[in-house]
Amino acid sequence: MKYKRILLKLSGEALMGDQNYGIDPKKLNQYAQEIKKVKDLGTEIAIVIGGGNIYRGVQAETGGIDRVQGDYMGMLATLINAMALQSALEQNKMYTRLMSGFKVENVCEPFIRRRAIRHLEKGRIVIFGAGIGNPYFTTDSTASLRAIEIEAEVVLKGTRVDGVYTADPEKDKNATRYTTLSFQEAYEKNLSIMDMTAFTLCQENNLPIIVFDMNKSGNLEKLVMGEEIGTLITSK
Repeated sequence: MKYKRILLKLSGEALMGDQNYGIDPKKLNQYAQEIKKVKDLGTEIAIVIGGGNIYRGVQAETGGIDRVQGDYMGMLATLINAMALQSALEQNKMYTRLMSGFKVENVCEPFIRRRAIRHLEKGRIVIFGAGIGNPYFTTDSTASLRAIEIEAEVVLKGTRVDGVYTADPEKDKNATRYTTLSFQEAYEKNLSIMDMTAFTLCQENNLPIIVFDMNKSGNLEKLVMGEEIGTLITSK
């Protein structure tokens, strides 16, 4: 394996499948099976998942909800997704632990760095919910921060496209995919990969990011084994 310990970042929207909102059980099980392939290789896996399929704090202000309140509502949405993913993983015979950025003691553990690392060492998949527990931070920032804290070797950002493009490939048929990028190049080209806080955290800590298509079967496994899939962003 190329990577022994990874952090997988999934979007909440991906869980909708073909639905307009909510969670598609088929998509949830598909992701669980893809993760199991990697787990069976002996990879230590941590996961951060968004909540956009349920609620977005950033959009709350347009509906008259205070931004801070909206962000906390969004964090609770990520916990719902995390619990759903945890259930799907366990149904596929994997051991998991769900850790939250703030206390929700009836359903998960609070995030404690050393405990999270110990769970990984014992072969458990660790899911981080509720962001970092504070408003104004995205789940991208959570993924970067938690990856650094647990000493992951890479952040794997699973999306519905197969990497980073010169333009939106769904709108521009002439868009071309980058195979590799430096953090500086991504800044200069103003590419929307992660929010600035998340991106800067990865750059300052020399933590590579790979953007790839999570919906294509086998991609996650191939990445862990070292195949060049998606777009790699590094401090080169």
